[in-house]
Amino acid sequence: MLLLNTSAAWLLLLAFLGQQLSLSCGARDKHRAAEDHSVTPAPGRGQRSAGKPAASARGKFSIADKMRCTWSSASVGDTVRLSVKCVEREARVTGGVNELLCHYDAKPQSCPGYLSDNKGFWKQVGRALKRRKGHVCEDERTLKAGMCKRAPLDASFKLDTLSFSANHRETAEEYCSGSWAGVCNFLMSILQSDDC
Repeated sequence: MLLLNTSAAWLLLLAFLGQQLSLSCGARDKHRAAEDHSVTPAPGRGQRSAGKPAASARGKFSIADKMRCTWSSASVGDTVRLSVKCVEREARVTGGVNELLCHYDAKPQSCPGYLSDNKGFWKQVGRALKRRKGHVCEDERTLKAGMCKRAPLDASFKLDTLSFSANHRETAEEYCSGSWAGVCNFLMSILQSDDC
């Protein structure tokens, strides 16, 4: 009888996780259909032929939780997408990977400072990311370059909340018993994956 009760509990848990998986996949598919996937990599440094500055830039920084972060930008239609990825080095050595990934979107072309000093603009964006410290992919405040304080709101980078993904290893270890933490981590990562 006890075996039957635990089997029923596991079946309910699996049914719940399956439902959550299908719901998250549906929401992600709606988001994907809504956004334009015509990502065109920006040319290297310098000016584009139309007189617009290149949107390509990249940088690195570290945050307090011993995580090393990299960021890069690319043109997506008429907007610029800033991608931030942070990886914990110790987790990589011990076998797990603890990482964050998120995207910020903006139209910096509406900022005069971006058009006149592209390199300075990206330096200021990099510094603004460093100031976020441990809240890089969590803080929903706009990310601004100092030279664009008086620019329209769409010139500031806004966090795309649907793009955020994190490794749930710590959450799985906290809520699942030690032997089941690996399975819970696997199921949580499926919920966050783009393959859904």
